[in-house]
Amino acid sequence: MVKTNVMRILDKANIKYDVVEASDYNFVNGIEMAKYLNEPCEVCYKTIVTVGKSKNHYVFMLPVDKELDLKKCAKVSGEKSISPIHQKDLLGLTGYIHGGCSPLGMKKEFKTFIAIQAKELDSFYFSGGKIGLQVKVKVNDLLKVLPFEFGDFIVN
Repeated sequence: MVKTNVMRILDKANIKYDVVEASDYNFVNGIEMAKYLNEPCEVCYKTIVTVGKSKNHYVFMLPVDKELDLKKCAKVSGEKSISPIHQKDLLGLTGYIHGGCSPLGMKKEFKTFIAIQAKELDSFYFSGGKIGLQVKVKVNDLLKVLPFEFGDFIVN
């Protein structure tokens, strides 16, 4: 397996992680990945990049079966309004493609928010930087390499 930037960042910080690679499987969404991992959706997180009215970008991580509440996203980020970036803009902005976007190793570091539900988790899965690659990391260990805030921004 070729190391991704995500794995290099975790290695450099001496953070233990597990990797699951399923590059031979054609996932349609994160829910399918959770099923493949035989894990509940509550521990499998997706990464969504957004842009605020100020033109600042924000990253939101949430369980794969949940949706962003854009009004709540605006509130936690201090923006008047916020919206997901267009898929065509993702690669140029982050260095990642849709389906393989990780909060770690982006071209720039953006303010990152993780769903408050993750506070209850010991560890969780998120993209390892390419489609079909997931890393499992302790939530608190992620703070060593990614400044983030917990927030309430999921549709109820």
